[in-house]
Amino acid sequence: MLVLSHKDLLKAGCFNIPMALSVVEATFGKYAKGEVLFPDKVSQIFRQETQERINCLPATILTEKVCGMKWVAVFPPNPTRHHLPNLNATILLSEIETGFPIAVMDGTLCSDLRTASISAVAAKYLARKDSEVIGFLGAGEQAKMHLLTMRHVLPSLKVCKVASRRKESEERFIRQMADILPDMQFVPCDSEYEKAASGSDVVITAISAQLPLLQAEWLGEGVFYCHVGGWEDDYAVPLSVDKIVTDDWHSVKHRTQTISRLYQMGKLKDEDIYGDLYEIVVGTKKGRTSEKEKIYFNGVGLSYMDIALAYEFYKKAEGRECISLETLKESVFDDAKRYIVL
Repeated sequence: MLVLSHKDLLKAGCFNIPMALSVVEATFGKYAKGEVLFPDKVSQIFRQETQERINCLPATILTEKVCGMKWVAVFPPNPTRHHLPNLNATILLSEIETGFPIAVMDGTLCSDLRTASISAVAAKYLARKDSEVIGFLGAGEQAKMHLLTMRHVLPSLKVCKVASRRKESEERFIRQMADILPDMQFVPCDSEYEKAASGSDVVITAISAQLPLLQAEWLGEGVFYCHVGGWEDDYAVPLSVDKIVTDDWHSVKHRTQTISRLYQMGKLKDEDIYGDLYEIVVGTKKGRTSEKEKIYFNGVGLSYMDIALAYEFYKKAEGRECISLETLKESVFDDAKRYIVL
């Protein structure tokens, strides 16, 4: 059984955005064919007001003969209260011929990469191909990761606007990301969320606040809005768009996100949801059909994507000595360098 730390995974070349995007699309195809087991997660919420919780998320990829579980702790107050990341995770993988474990690994890299990669795949099918301006509400790790993955699927992006509750967070985001993406123009919004959203072709809320920060009137014609967290947009936002797409509506409707709350209040029905992302990826439903459509994407997190990506990590690390970071050439080590900067 391999025990893989965060550093081991980086040394093995597991931070690879094109690989992650490819795994996400391929795994959606497997899910559509019934080749994935996807049980409900078990969540223990310790404080409702802050949504501090630990989740247990199991899944099996039958074609790969691997079963896994992600044990993930989500503590939104950590950055300000303890100067720690708001999320940490551990992943256990077992093969299903004998049931023995094959790997235990740090799950933070997998969670970070999976979350942003699913959003990016959604953008590939749902955002306008000529999108040039991306706006972020939030300037933390997920905002940075989303910018990297979005740029892979939308190379036309030229301007990045960012608004955070703290000016220093915006400055840090711009300083780090401008070094990685020197051809992009970065615009600090001085904590003005409206400034980040208005006029943006792609809007992303990657923020830990449980407040309706994003307003419907800020979203322009043809926008693609990607909802990453819990409750960060006003109820009018999903009620004013042309399409609502989720990564998995069955899972989303029972959670605490904006559209989950609307569903539980009886203001949003099953038939109001256009579809799940896998249906669009495999072609059973169309993605964007008009340049004017406002499209809302809600990702809740899919454990089978974590397991598929973690298994890819395992295969990279299995049977080989992890490469010394110092000996890697610049071109080979480019993505991993980016992640370390973040």
